[in-house]
Amino acid sequence: MKVNADLRRECADLFGGGRLVVASNRGPLEYHLADGERPIPQAGAGGLVTALSVGARLANVTWVAAAMTEGDRRIAASGGPPPEDGLVPGYRLRFVTPGRQAFRLHYNVFSNPILWFLQHSMLDGLRRRDLWDQAERAWEKGYVPVNRAFADAVVEELRRPGSANVALLQDYHLYLVGRFVRDRAPDAVLQHFVHVPWPEPNAWLEMPWHITAAICDGLLANDVVRFQAQDSVDNFLFTCFNYARGAFIDFEKAVVSYQGRRVRVRSGPISVDPDHLRQQAASPETERYLRKLAPMAGERTIVGVDRMDPIKNVLGGFQAFDLLLRRHPELRRRVKFLAFLVPSRTGIPEYRRYADRVFRLVDRINARYGDRSWRPIEVFYENNFHQALAGMMLYDVLLVNSLADGMNLVAKEGPVVNQRDGVLALSNRAGAFQELEEGALEVTPEDAEGTAEVLWQALEMPASERRWRARRLRATIFERDLSAWMREQLEELHEVAAAEPALVGVRHSSLKVAVA
Repeated sequence: MKVNADLRRECADLFGGGRLVVASNRGPLEYHLADGERPIPQAGAGGLVTALSVGARLANVTWVAAAMTEGDRRIAASGGPPPEDGLVPGYRLRFVTPGRQAFRLHYNVFSNPILWFLQHSMLDGLRRRDLWDQAERAWEKGYVPVNRAFADAVVEELRRPGSANVALLQDYHLYLVGRFVRDRAPDAVLQHFVHVPWPEPNAWLEMPWHITAAICDGLLANDVVRFQAQDSVDNFLFTCFNYARGAFIDFEKAVVSYQGRRVRVRSGPISVDPDHLRQQAASPETERYLRKLAPMAGERTIVGVDRMDPIKNVLGGFQAFDLLLRRHPELRRRVKFLAFLVPSRTGIPEYRRYADRVFRLVDRINARYGDRSWRPIEVFYENNFHQALAGMMLYDVLLVNSLADGMNLVAKEGPVVNQRDGVLALSNRAGAFQELEEGALEVTPEDAEGTAEVLWQALEMPASERRWRARRLRATIFERDLSAWMREQLEELHEVAAAEPALVGVRHSSLKVAVA
């Protein structure tokens, strides 16, 4: 994998060659048992893992992750993954193995779907009679102990000889880790990057007050808290105003003074590594899938690449496609929809029900508009990166119509590898929209009628405009690539590490808000 050599040297200079700690719920590898016995490594799924896997190669890194599978637990018990399983030099993977019941409550009950639905402002998914009882139990017996287990591993890694004493914590599964680490390693430099949106403060009324207060306290134990977009920064500051007792909020500078520390709150959208993507697109494995998929494409091809998750609005995309074919019967047998859907959280009932609805709708559309020799929709339901990459190379329209997204890296991956000057139809609720709107067509995800019209506009767009938009998207993505994102974070962490300790009660001349 190609990595910017200059940036790697910069990182080594910033931290004296010391090892950084990265912590996230899911790691870069997960192990599945072959024949019930032998653990076989497989690349971890999701945009967060993909981006961090590339970024982590800029430095010596220990990645702390949960043991998600029985294979992960066996590898953890044996001392960790061997280098030949795909880890590069200077890179270690450490699995955290909490009790199975604690992890189930942490992951399947509290983090998903409670926190996930709340943070994506899908509050209808939280309106159930037993929510608070469920949240309290899962918090106390799942979320808190799993966060403690992660913190134990992070502290141990920070204390190893050669550590840079810097930890980069990731996302909504680990909101309390910063507090637990800070209490035991007060001089550590900590950053927490929240990859999902942070909702308006009123959304947190769906949760017991003490839980939201503890989440704010956990995040404010870090030196830097980062979000994908500025509106999440603003919402977080106002949430701290409501829930973090004793905090002083400087809204102008986006700094929170709390318990003797000054916490920087920043936005910085995550990105992709275009060189790596193009290498993968040219690989023999991707080429094999390209040959398989090309005959399935239509005269015009719409592509969707999503996890099977309600916030991704897969159902809404197919509803819009149904309307498109109904309004424009001349498109039948000319336009295909290739959908690459990754199974997600299949242990959670809400997700299983959603997948059932999606597949029933696909069957209805195929029955209504297709015949024995032709189907308008082809679904590929598996976690297969190279296959999805080949699909993105073929699109005339890439539909990204999520109801809410911290970023959505598919919107950045597609334009980099596409070979047909394809049009990006992008949800205005995706974090990527702020960066890419000049080259994309705007989609309002709840509006199936409007989405159908956007698909029609994209399919009928003149070649000159398609070409201009595709070039504009690529220029933006290459300019703001993963190296730029990683450099910004590491330089700020070095600045924090080199700064004098903050004074208790320091105030600035700009707006401050005291919270009782």
